[in-house]
Amino acid sequence: MAQKVTLSIPDMLHEKLKEWRDSFNFSKMFQDALTEAIQKKEELANRFSQDAELPDIIHRLRQEKMAWEKKFYKIGKQEGDKWARSVRYEDLLYVSNCSDTEGIMGHDSYKDYFADLFQSFSVSDLPENHREHHIQQFMTGWCAGVKEFWNLVREKI
Repeated sequence: MAQKVTLSIPDMLHEKLKEWRDSFNFSKMFQDALTEAIQKKEELANRFSQDAELPDIIHRLRQEKMAWEKKFYKIGKQEGDKWARSVRYEDLLYVSNCSDTEGIMGHDSYKDYFADLFQSFSVSDLPENHREHHIQQFMTGWCAGVKEFWNLVREKI
């Protein structure tokens, strides 16, 4: 059963909330943020507990791994949106219809962009056995950011 909670927010944020109300599921956003904050507090408390057993440690590490992967997806999505806002129509059309992320990264028009982007996020510093997975998380987010922007503007063009 769901419980209602009342929140206080600054007037300026409330104005923005009214403006974007139809674009977000605020209840879901709050639930996700609160769940994440509580998990972090609980994990921190567990780390200092001397009774931490192996299953608890494994659970904590799994949660941290998911958070780490989510971070790469989120950064990728932000970068994809930023890229989509600055490129030519032809590039936006190509990428928004492409599902092959390796093909996009290796495309002559984009490979230097991705090489510079990955260098700026120190992707090469990641352990080699995890690097490809993190790049894939990033690229999944990147494509989602591009496609989200494309869906926002395509009918208006």
